[in-house]
Amino acid sequence: MHADLETLLKLQDVDREILRLNDEVAALPKRVAAIEAKLAGTKAQLETARAAVKADEAAKKKFDAANLDLQQKISKYRDQMLAVKTNEQYKALQHEIEFAQQEIQANEDKVLELMLDSDAKATQVKAAEAELKTEAAEIEKEKKIAHDKTAEDEKLLAEWAGKRNALRASVPEDWLAHYERIAKARKTGISEARDSKCLTCQMTLRPQVFAEVRAGRKLITCESCSRILYYRHVEKTPEEMASLAPKKRVKPKGEAAQAWYYRAEYGGHDEVFLCFMNAETNGEAGVQMNSSRRVYDTHTGRAPVPNETRPGAYKTAFAEDMAGALRLNGFWKEGELDEYGNELPMIVLDALQRDLALAQREATAAARAAAHVENEKAHEKEEVPS
Repeated sequence: MHADLETLLKLQDVDREILRLNDEVAALPKRVAAIEAKLAGTKAQLETARAAVKADEAAKKKFDAANLDLQQKISKYRDQMLAVKTNEQYKALQHEIEFAQQEIQANEDKVLELMLDSDAKATQVKAAEAELKTEAAEIEKEKKIAHDKTAEDEKLLAEWAGKRNALRASVPEDWLAHYERIAKARKTGISEARDSKCLTCQMTLRPQVFAEVRAGRKLITCESCSRILYYRHVEKTPEEMASLAPKKRVKPKGEAAQAWYYRAEYGGHDEVFLCFMNAETNGEAGVQMNSSRRVYDTHTGRAPVPNETRPGAYKTAFAEDMAGALRLNGFWKEGELDEYGNELPMIVLDALQRDLALAQREATAAARAAAHVENEKAHEKEEVPS
């Protein structure tokens, strides 16, 4: 992977962490405000309950005062009854006394209702006071947590800002400006490419573009979302690669005009595919055999060295290149390989990698079988009596 791509990936991780911390710092006051709003609601409920209790007390006093006035009227009427001279006057005073007594009874019933209601409201007041006390303690606790967390996040933000500045300083200005412009508009400025797609916008990439991204030798952007693309090569085990190939591997033909091989190291390059081809040409000396050799990087499919042609069949002309190499299945016409140029397409590269995995699995199994036979022989020798 290009060094600037690796730096941009680290920068994007840092930017995401800074964004997360900023969101967390911004959310903490909102969290405290929500609890304070709840506390204000509890306070309002408490004040309403207290006001209702006071209103009942005032109404009770009003009824008590009215009954006192009515008692005084009754006493006055009874005194007047002693001085009356006619039955009509006596009956009139008696009627007034009865009416006053009825009003007293009605007021006493209302006072009783108020007393019962006051007990329920007093219970509500006590519950609201207890809830208010609990919420007040909770909000103080939350305020302290928010204060401590904010201080911690701000400290981390300062550290991440330092890392961000260091990373930004190591990226070319034009690519840094492109990354930051796209990240500001789309939240992310870099995206992984896999299976010929930009994984963020899901747009299919042209084969040439995806090949450049896989090679990782320069910075490539997505033609759809403009994010900088990178390819993360995930090494597959021989077993995983072999699972993608047919279970039964066809053995390569011993005598073939074209042969593919794998070498873990070749001419200072790690892991390459070698392609050898024989070709007959007609010249003044008659029919002459020539052979060619092509070299491709196992992972990128790129040719690290130029093609070479030698006289004679490839088995003798390039015998030293085949030493220690693993024979593979594969055949593509010379014209097709010429069209591919210095880079194999994905379909060819994947086919070779699958057969390589299967060949390695077979080689491992053969080695284990041979070792088992040797162990059995050694065990039999130990059991033969001397």
